[in-house]
Amino acid sequence: MRIGILGGTFDPPHQGHLSLAKAAIDQLQLDEVIFLPANRNPLKARSVQTASKHRLAMVDRMIKDEPQMSYSDMEITRGGSSYTVDTLGELQMVRPAEYWFLMGADSLRGISEWKNPIRLMKLCRLGVAVRPPLIVADVLVKLPEEYKGKVDIVNMPALDVSSTDLRGRIHRGQNVSPWIKPEVLQYIQTNKLY
Repeated sequence: MRIGILGGTFDPPHQGHLSLAKAAIDQLQLDEVIFLPANRNPLKARSVQTASKHRLAMVDRMIKDEPQMSYSDMEITRGGSSYTVDTLGELQMVRPAEYWFLMGADSLRGISEWKNPIRLMKLCRLGVAVRPPLIVADVLVKLPEEYKGKVDIVNMPALDVSSTDLRGRIHRGQNVSPWIKPEVLQYIQTNKLY
């Protein structure tokens, strides 16, 4: 099995997340992408996030019609800070497979700050989304040499959207329907999120 892991807060999940998962399935020939909402991102420890039950429910609604996508609550159930290396270690024990951790190029730049990045590279490959105007050379130039052989590029169309921006738009009553699936938007409105 070839499995992609897409981690994040998903607060809220949006078309950018879905586009990355679809592109990774296609370009990396993955059998499945598992969305993995973080309990608490250690690199964003001071930020306030929506309750985990809501973030899981929104991911569930976003991928319900995607047969090659699923989600897991393992980081939320584990509690505390969510470290990718711990999660991949657990996954390799309970569900051995070839894993790719999927991320945007912006996240790759900070990979050396992650917990035990060398062990992480032994547990998985990295599927890195590159969107215009970035090019592959821009992404790899600052990456330590020992990581470069573990990176697979996932080419993506330009899509200027972030969860932070969407939360602000929702709070201001602006239209977000181009970026958020109707089922997710309905959940947000019903539960008065953001």
